[in-house]
Amino acid sequence: MNDKQLVALQAAKYVKSGMLVGLGTGSTANYFIAELARLQRDEGLKITTVASSTISAQNAHSLNLPIVALEHISSIDLYVDGADEITPDLTLLKGRGSDLVKEKLLAKAATQFIAVADASKLVTHIGQNFVIPIEVIPFAWQLAKKSLETIGGVGHLRPNAANDGFWITSHGSYVLDMKFDNSLNASDLNTQINNTPGVVEHGIFYDLTHTVLIAENGVVSKLSV
Repeated sequence: MNDKQLVALQAAKYVKSGMLVGLGTGSTANYFIAELARLQRDEGLKITTVASSTISAQNAHSLNLPIVALEHISSIDLYVDGADEITPDLTLLKGRGSDLVKEKLLAKAATQFIAVADASKLVTHIGQNFVIPIEVIPFAWQLAKKSLETIGGVGHLRPNAANDGFWITSHGSYVLDMKFDNSLNASDLNTQINNTPGVVEHGIFYDLTHTVLIAENGVVSKLSV
């Protein structure tokens, strides 16, 4: 069993019958979804799920997990998802797959949000290893980029897979991939990006995470605020 599977199985222990559970996206989330399906099949777990992406929704559906659409919920009991970076204060960087809006909606709506990852995702500051994805309204991308540059941002629109145009999210936004000066802490950066006109959402998940489960060499440790 690899570390991703191990940490996903540990997260599944937080799930109880009657819960509405948010499903993350990615390889670790897939192990979590598979374990929920096993618990439903073998142990009679009764839950409803809501997905952060089309691919996770399809995965859950194929495993016969009950699923509801995001527009039908106002709160959820538990959300489990991975992260690209995790700082000591449990700020996350997410969104390289560009499902930013749904992911942050579920994180905010959750009574408990658990991030699952391996030790390679632990960093000292947000943006240490990856650019920060920022979803922007297409007609406003140049204005938004200019505003972000005034707070130290450097970056470009994300190209599409064919490299012949721009990446477009599931609901029609562009994505600016930006790096910022390390002197800006996550709280200030979160606020300043939020206050930038034209920005739809961004990948800094500040003050949203309740618990982080980290797997390293077959051992899972728990980090909490």
